[in-house]
Amino acid sequence: MNETLKKELPIIGFALLPFIYLAYLWNSLPEKVPIHWNYKGEIDDWGTKYSLIGVLFLLPVLTYVLMLFIPKIDPKKRIELMGGKYYQIKFVLVVFMSVLALFILHSAQSQTLSSPSIVLVLVGLLFMALGNYFKVIKQNYFLGIKTPWTLESEEVWKLTHILAGKLWIVGGLLIVIFSLVIPENINFYIFIGITVIITIVPIVYSYFIFKQLKSPNQ
Repeated sequence: MNETLKKELPIIGFALLPFIYLAYLWNSLPEKVPIHWNYKGEIDDWGTKYSLIGVLFLLPVLTYVLMLFIPKIDPKKRIELMGGKYYQIKFVLVVFMSVLALFILHSAQSQTLSSPSIVLVLVGLLFMALGNYFKVIKQNYFLGIKTPWTLESEEVWKLTHILAGKLWIVGGLLIVIFSLVIPENINFYIFIGITVIITIVPIVYSYFIFKQLKSPNQ
């Protein structure tokens, strides 16, 4: 067996797992199933059970395909320098999407979202996992905090991602904790607030650190 394919098999297995679960559930699914819920866990969109196939392609499969081809179209070929770390990031993202797809299938069958907080816990864990890899992401056009200043300076990229990694780990941990102890109607706004902070702060930081490093007084 080709070594590259052999290495990819575990990820492919996770990407296909929701399809196996869907096949198992198929005969027990009603013709009309929920395919979207609002932040309160209330159903706000319906579709046929065939639409669930599209949902699965949009989650683990599309994620895997994109992550597979990004290194091939990276003009600077910097992602290839990440080696095994990029494979691990790809694995984390596909597993997250597969687990989310499995949760959606389960909720579609029961026609209720038993606990919207579960989704936020999953997202919090994803933030923590990605934050752990920020410091090893090489300067590129596809992954990480891509601002005019991080793309201009490799040092700004590095410093920004060191900060962003810490913020995402802490932010993800707070999301998990709050999702377990705070009422869902309040926790959603906390989640949005934390997400905005860990997104905006590194962007602003990259600007100021770029100005600082470019200052003639430095």
